[in-house]
Amino acid sequence: MRGVETIYGLHAVQSLLERHPERVRLVRIAERRDDARVRALLELAQRHGRAVQRVDAQTLERLLGDVAHQGVAADIEPLPPWTEDDLLTALQTAERPLILALDGVQDPHNLGACLRSAAAAGATAVVIPKDKAVQVTATVRKTSAGAADSVPVVRVTNLARCLAELQKLGVWIYGLAGEAETPFYSLDLRGHVALVLGGEAEGLRRLTREHCDRLASIPMPGLGNAQGVESLNVSVAAGVVLFEAVRQRMSG
Repeated sequence: MRGVETIYGLHAVQSLLERHPERVRLVRIAERRDDARVRALLELAQRHGRAVQRVDAQTLERLLGDVAHQGVAADIEPLPPWTEDDLLTALQTAERPLILALDGVQDPHNLGACLRSAAAAGATAVVIPKDKAVQVTATVRKTSAGAADSVPVVRVTNLARCLAELQKLGVWIYGLAGEAETPFYSLDLRGHVALVLGGEAEGLRRLTREHCDRLASIPMPGLGNAQGVESLNVSVAAGVVLFEAVRQRMSG
């Protein structure tokens, strides 16, 4: 049996109870919380036969640390990450795969927001490096609002090598780079596509760039008027490019 992880926050716990109640082992609720949202959560847990425990605030703080837990936490069986082989196998039957690859994102809130956008866009999977990048933590799960348990996350040892394997299967690799002259909206995103975004500080690494079929940038005509603003946050950029792919696929 896989290990147990702890998630926290009303939305994250409720989302998992609604989608995958069999993976929830124990729901913990602060003793003093007794509002409509908590009562609805209790009813949901009881309906699915999940154990519920009332605990004092100190217990939650010892368990979770100094986070905005909203008086709710749960012990869960985490969704197992995909391996690179799992991804390549899934691509054999995927009609029009859409993959988001993140090259060294460090902030758990950014990764959580990227996962949320990827899930909403119907992405096939999200690829992240095993090293020098944030992994799926409790903070990521809370920020993702349940998406961390609905969109497969592929942890790879070598991102550039993974991109090369995707290319062999006919996936076009498009990297986002602020200095690229090609506007992102001119790309054809209707087929087999992987969208690659860099980390907060360094952007795309050299080897990652070399394995992209094309580099493109998001047009930002107002950038010259925004003092101190150099580029979009990676999670905002991920939402922009993913939903441009969705728009193209819906229109033709």
